[in-house]
Amino acid sequence: MVRYNLAYINHAIQSDDNGRVVGYDNAHGYHHRHCLGTVEPVDFVSFEDVEARFEQDWIAIGGKT
Repeated sequence: MVRYNLAYINHAIQSDDNGRVVGYDNAHGYHHRHCLGTVEPVDFVSFEDVEARFEQDWIAIGGKT
């Protein structure tokens, strides 16, 4: 299995979760999304799909700051 970890870190926005505002990874044996301190499982289609979802989240959250 290939491991991945995409993260937008900004301690000014998010003090919990080591400053991770939004992120996707497959650590701990499952694919999941971090968003403003919450973690939820996600369905894995492909790395390109995860990358696109991360980019959409990053733009949506980054546009609010």
